Amino acid sequence: MKNIVKWFAAFALVSALVGCARTVPVDNIQTVVSAGHNAQEVKNAILKAGVARKWIMSVVYPGVIKARQLSGSHSAEIIITYTATSYSIKYDSSHNLNASNGKIHRNYNRWIHNLDKQIQLNLSAGAGL
Repeated sequence: MKNIVKWFAAFALVSALVGCARTVPVDNIQTVVSAGHNAQEVKNAILKAGVARKWIMSVVYPGVIKARQLSGSHSAEIIITYTATSYSIKYDSSHNLNASNGKIHRNYNRWIHNLDKQIQLNLSAGAGL
């Protein structure tokens, strides 16, 4: 009986520790754009992807877009820089995402990877055109 209690306690501890592993290293994305697009088309593809993924997008100046994702009491802000040949998505700030020491809640990385995929789909489908 003591062995069962010990195993159960060990399992509960491991489960609790795994559940706490919600923070992961912050991902930054750098993507090369295929030939045949100009900077305006890349910008349009980024803005359309942001709207589709429910990001609040604002153009800071040519070549730079600031975006914000709101999800309940959580939020993240990113900076997207772009040219005709590439774009990058970089972490700027967040609220309630446990960001510290280069780590953040895993949902942040999911959000930006989904945004990146949508941008790529828009570019490949000619959405930026």
